Amino acid sequence: MKAVVYEKPFSVTIRDVDDPRIQHPNDVLVRVTSSAICGSDLHMYEGRTAAESGIVFGHENLGIVQEIGSGVTSLSEGDRVVMPFNVACGFCKNCLAGKTGFCLTVNPGFAGGAYGYVAMGPYKGGQAELLRVPFADFNCLKLPPGNEFETDFVLLADIFPTGYHGCELAQVIPGESVAVFGAGPVGLMAAYSALLRGAAKVFSVDRVPERLAKAEQIGAIPIDFTQGDPAEQIKAQTRGEGTDKGVDAVGYQAQAHDASHEEPAVVLNTLVETVRPTGMLGVPGLYVPSDPGGPDEYAKHGQLLVSIGRMFEKGQRMGTGQCNVKQYNRQLRDLIIAGRAKPSFVVSHELPLEEAPRAYEKFDQRIEGYTKVVLHPGHALAA
Repeated sequence: MKAVVYEKPFSVTIRDVDDPRIQHPNDVLVRVTSSAICGSDLHMYEGRTAAESGIVFGHENLGIVQEIGSGVTSLSEGDRVVMPFNVACGFCKNCLAGKTGFCLTVNPGFAGGAYGYVAMGPYKGGQAELLRVPFADFNCLKLPPGNEFETDFVLLADIFPTGYHGCELAQVIPGESVAVFGAGPVGLMAAYSALLRGAAKVFSVDRVPERLAKAEQIGAIPIDFTQGDPAEQIKAQTRGEGTDKGVDAVGYQAQAHDASHEEPAVVLNTLVETVRPTGMLGVPGLYVPSDPGGPDEYAKHGQLLVSIGRMFEKGQRMGTGQCNVKQYNRQLRDLIIAGRAKPSFVVSHELPLEEAPRAYEKFDQRIEGYTKVVLHPGHALAA
């Protein structure tokens, strides 16, 4: 099959790789119809992880079940399904508690597994024509047949639940004010989710005009952090108090306020200043224990200078960690079907698989309106 394969920093290629096969009775093979490029893929693409040449990328996957293992009971060939980026068993201590992002079974020695991602197990990604899905009864979410809502549903694999997870970590409730740092795909989903949850006022902080315009289109208040301290800009619009809640949808590659260099802890520290005393912070933005491209020796080992004293002084609380997609994907699917949510507003490009190298380059450079790319293997749904 054809697949997107990582070669070296800033280089992916389309390569013929071995077709996946059923390895366990609980596996299914899915013919991929949509697979999105994620900002997390860019961390590997840029050489900011320990990823080695040969990884098949792609953890946001949707398709049609083509073959089922003998132990699969709830799925049939021809079912349309979307898979959480988390690979999970469904029966370990963490899965039983709903913490499927931290499964203790699928990646021995590590809490959590994922498709096509460094250190997340042996699971090839879905930026390819076929995908093997283990523990398929648990990991596949059924969708209505056909191709309606295709670009909405593929976002159920990661960014829509992850944005929602940021609001859950911050415990956003109706009537509150929320500051979301980052207006990339996850940040836009976090702002959108805050509005879905009934937030009265949502601020979206970024520096890319196209992203800020998208945020404004959905009802968020855009804040350009290059125009002044974002905490002060937001306080000026909240009677000096700051927001009730905050979400970090940026992570460890955060830019300094003048956008001149990376400052890995700047979003965390600015959120501490932005959120009012006793407020809460949700941090779905990615932080890693090892960053070869970190700006200093501490950052290279995931050690950041965070204003814990100020956070303690303000009595704030923080929730962190990757999203447990299954906790949210069924309900978010039903919001899409009911017409109450349309997350595909973030999708800027739909392309055939062969266009992936160009798409990675342009998405990484944030040029030509590349905000969220959905690849369609086999050209089945390419626009």
